[in-house]
Amino acid sequence: MNIRSIGWNCIYNRDYSYRSAGERDVYFLLLSRTNLRIGNDIFPKNTLVIYDGSCEIVYSAEEEFLVCDWIVFDADGDSEFIDIAELSFNEPILHTDIDFISRLIRNLTAEFYSVSGRRMKMIDLMMKTLLMKASESCMRREPVQSAAEPYYGRLMELREKIYRNPQMKWNVDTMAADVSMSRSYFQHIYREIFGVSCMTDVISGKIEKAKEILSETGCTVSQVSAMCGYDNDEHFMRQFKKIVGVTPTQYRKKN
Repeated sequence: MNIRSIGWNCIYNRDYSYRSAGERDVYFLLLSRTNLRIGNDIFPKNTLVIYDGSCEIVYSAEEEFLVCDWIVFDADGDSEFIDIAELSFNEPILHTDIDFISRLIRNLTAEFYSVSGRRMKMIDLMMKTLLMKASESCMRREPVQSAAEPYYGRLMELREKIYRNPQMKWNVDTMAADVSMSRSYFQHIYREIFGVSCMTDVISGKIEKAKEILSETGCTVSQVSAMCGYDNDEHFMRQFKKIVGVTPTQYRKKN
């Protein structure tokens, strides 16, 4: 996923209006925090709309101010993911977790303007999370919800923290404490939501950071190991080869 432009908590005057013909394969996501007029229709605050570029985009303020979050993005070669998400385009979506979506857009905005070496990877991860969360409201769901539902936002924030801070000494107890859950229940819910164990994600975060450092710097393997939170260089090299398929030195030569 590639963000072209983004805005979080944007405030516009009462006379504000927006009109665009749309662009093929370019998506426009709008989350209104106040009442919104789309064409001739008025929609309540917390309305989410995702335009797919196939029609004209027209909206305006309905109250004294229009407060909204928005993202202009393209699939960046990942159109298959858009299809899998089964989103409803060009029509208002009644979302069940607007606060989570808005927080995610806030984090995306910060990442978009950052100079982090992992900027594009983080944007891709968060955009896919946002779209999958939005897709939940586009599908008919059974009355009985998953036990993981109330914890989704907290665990997603933890997962982002894990990937942002691979140098930390993450373990099950510290992660469970971070989200105020018991050790066993945390492990169960984490796997239910993400499909992998929490420690698998910790290792993935370390290896992804190691690949980034090896590709973009001249740091020694020992330095890379320490920067990714490993106390033992041999353990780092074994784990790297097991996951990536080559040694850190071989990976650097190829990249």
